[in-house]
Amino acid sequence: MVMQSITVLGSTGSIGTSTLDVIARHRDRFSVFALTANSQVELLFRQCVEFKPRFAVLLDEPSAARLRELLAETDLATEVLCGVAALEQVSRASEVDAVMAAIVGAAGLPPTLAAARAGKKILLANKETLVLAGNVFMEAVRASGSPLLPIDSEHNAIFQALPRGYDGDLKQNGVSKILLTASGGPFRNTPLSELQHVTPDQACAHPNWSMGRKISVDSASMMNKGLEVIEAHWLFNASADDIQVVVHPQSVIHSLVQYVDGSVMAQLGNPDMRTPIAYGLSYPERIDAGVAALDLFKVATMNFVAPDFDRFPCLSLAYQALRAAGTAPGMLNAANEVAVAAFLDERIAFLDIPRVIAAVLDELPVVDVCGLDDVLAADAAARRVAAERVVALQR
Repeated sequence: MVMQSITVLGSTGSIGTSTLDVIARHRDRFSVFALTANSQVELLFRQCVEFKPRFAVLLDEPSAARLRELLAETDLATEVLCGVAALEQVSRASEVDAVMAAIVGAAGLPPTLAAARAGKKILLANKETLVLAGNVFMEAVRASGSPLLPIDSEHNAIFQALPRGYDGDLKQNGVSKILLTASGGPFRNTPLSELQHVTPDQACAHPNWSMGRKISVDSASMMNKGLEVIEAHWLFNASADDIQVVVHPQSVIHSLVQYVDGSVMAQLGNPDMRTPIAYGLSYPERIDAGVAALDLFKVATMNFVAPDFDRFPCLSLAYQALRAAGTAPGMLNAANEVAVAAFLDERIAFLDIPRVIAAVLDELPVVDVCGLDDVLAADAAARRVAAERVVALQR
């Protein structure tokens, strides 16, 4: 058994803490090389005490200084680094075997791309890497031979349901369609007339999953699923027409693959992110994830309905951006980040989120993505226009 050295990007978030939970169950298989966080210094310190990483990274110097103070009171040899360059450093270090890419938002793109260029095994839980720069990232993966394991429960399910060694050709592998499941979030049955007045706390009250506030709002608007459609395009070389969203409120079937012979392969399990994380860490083996087996008798019934695009305009906007290609998905993501932040700050209403995104897509031109500079320029422009639209909606 070969010990794997892991860098966990975003170790204090929900994916990061679940990853460390799995690692703690298998200390004979995995060691922690680096842990990184945005600002949760105390939690990162506790993680350092437990997992004894060689490096800990924070984005700003005051947070890094505080962590150094805390570590100085221990006998740990963990070195504290700071900034985006440090994130890239611990992602491409020669000692690292695998990188859990779990930083939320566009901030996760540079270190994940650095890991790909260095040929690391990538456990991809950061949506924005593919949404913003899918072609740039996938080219880096192909060039380096970096093993890529999707960690989102839906994409991990598709990965498991596709033939082993899938080469990116749906037709040659007998695949007719990818079926991406969605819970429908907390507003699946809320009258449309009431959506304008929902609160951030209501939007963050997901019925099945425990997630951060930004991702919870994305689930409530189904933008989360729209971003996953774009991810699926890049991960599995599938067109927009090859990917169908299916609302499945129980979140038991995590996604399906439909074959030309009429077969439909599904991956089922309790809604716990430790399952796909464990599969990604140990692939092609399977290890204990600390997750209880699915009790089909307790589930009893499973329902499936088509998504309501009137109720969830963000999903429609994501399909629109995928078909437009180029910088459109990145602008969609940037506008959504700005709009969701404004909603969580109670500066705009829930239904203003798709209005902000639509305004950005209507105003800005779509250009081809030839490199990271194109991605960053489109991201900045979209954020500027989105911020202007937020201000206009506040008046």
